[in-house]
Amino acid sequence: MTDVSPEAADIVVIGAGFSGMYALHRLGGDYRVVCLEAGDGVGGTWYWNRYPGARVDIESAEYSYGFDDALQQEWRWPELFAAQPDLERYANHVADRFGLRDRIRLSTRVTRMRFDESANLWHVWTDRGGYLVCRYVIAATGSLNASNTPPWPGRENFAGQVLHTTEWPREGVDFRGKRVGLVGTGSSGVQAAPIIAEQAEHLFVFQRTPAFSMPSGNRPVDPDYERDWKANYPERRKQMLQTYGASLVKYPTLSALECSKEEQDRILEEAWHSRSAFQLLVAFRDVLTDMAANDVVCEFVRGKIRQIVNDPRTAELLCPTTYPIGGKRLCIDNGYYGMFNRDNVTLVDARAAPITAFCEEGLRTMETTWPLDVIVLATGFDALTGAMTRIDIEGEGGMRLREKWQSGPTTYLGSMVAGFPNLFMIHGPMTPSAQAQMITTGEWQVDWTARIIEEMTRDGKTRIQTDETAERWWQDELSQVASATVHRHADSWYRGSNIDGKADVFMIYVGGFVRFAELCNAALDEGYRGFTRL
Repeated sequence: MTDVSPEAADIVVIGAGFSGMYALHRLGGDYRVVCLEAGDGVGGTWYWNRYPGARVDIESAEYSYGFDDALQQEWRWPELFAAQPDLERYANHVADRFGLRDRIRLSTRVTRMRFDESANLWHVWTDRGGYLVCRYVIAATGSLNASNTPPWPGRENFAGQVLHTTEWPREGVDFRGKRVGLVGTGSSGVQAAPIIAEQAEHLFVFQRTPAFSMPSGNRPVDPDYERDWKANYPERRKQMLQTYGASLVKYPTLSALECSKEEQDRILEEAWHSRSAFQLLVAFRDVLTDMAANDVVCEFVRGKIRQIVNDPRTAELLCPTTYPIGGKRLCIDNGYYGMFNRDNVTLVDARAAPITAFCEEGLRTMETTWPLDVIVLATGFDALTGAMTRIDIEGEGGMRLREKWQSGPTTYLGSMVAGFPNLFMIHGPMTPSAQAQMITTGEWQVDWTARIIEEMTRDGKTRIQTDETAERWWQDELSQVASATVHRHADSWYRGSNIDGKADVFMIYVGGFVRFAELCNAALDEGYRGFTRL
């Protein structure tokens, strides 16, 4: 393939987001580890997503590393829910503090990988022209990394500017005096829209499916709150790992159906105004498992939308009615619904009249043409699998990962794929992924993966793999826990339905982080059940 001599490493980590950097730190003392990062900076999600309003929806004190107490004590978060610039600043601080930069190759995208069966080694090629040979690959490529761009024709004809929320100019964008079309009303669109509306001459929000969103309750971090967290970090980290989503929301025992209407409203009002962003989803024990209980919360939120939005027709268009709350990721906003009361904001029903093409003037729908100066695509990601399938990964017998996953991903414990030895994924498909707090659970998955590599070294093994029997067992487990939830009633990126032609398969483990961790640990403790070590 090339005359260039390979570079030798023990482990190649793909991605310098929070999980990738921790993998580099965790294993870099005992192994030759090289981290390859496509961007020109560290931070992963919080490097790429710098659109206006980008902000985490988990409290900052939780959404942070727990492996080093000195780091926890010295770092100060200015806001309860950290904004993108603060999260990127934190990532850079960690890279500097722990001396990671000399082992991170920035602006280096992995393009191809091939497993050498005779030597039990991976060959890893990049767009920089070189390649590495290593024993193990840890793919910390992220669940939400590969951007999704609508396939509408005519983009080259549009006279204005087209922006995707994942590829935002570092210098920012001046919307003053501009007619802006925002396409997409998931988390990115919901966060960006109110800020764009404050600047633009007019904002047109093209909505295909309305979002459930609740106010973030964001505020500056109170000094007493910060002191309390820093005094109790060890205990709280342990508590987080014992919860469904690795986050300290309140988990009640009361069913929505056991409460009077007055009790329901009181509990839901408290959740709506809480500082825990996802408290609505666990306001009652059965919100995510019983459609009748879920309907109670849905109608409460629809009532809020109708109270906030002045125009009745706009309010009804903003009310989700075709899927349960929590079936898609709940959005957290800073004035999204109230924004539609502005004179310079128009909601466009792209379900009734779908967008068909870009045109010179702007966007064309089935009914009309919308003249625009800037088009913002908040159209999300080829989630969970896209970052892996966009790399040409060749395993045993010439098998390619994108071909194996053509009908949907298959994994064992969300970590390994049959036919691809010595390749580990962090936050891969069929893990809890975005259903759990991702820095904490990413640390846990890296530690679990490090245990495997360290025990392989100790035992003189050079190859670990799984098989299709183990993959089927994990698929059955994933399907069984998903069937007991409301997720089966919603089309979303959780099941790939946002991507044309992608297999419609549920891809997230929703049995809770505690059960996920127990099953992963049990597999290793019980003689590497589901794995073969050679």
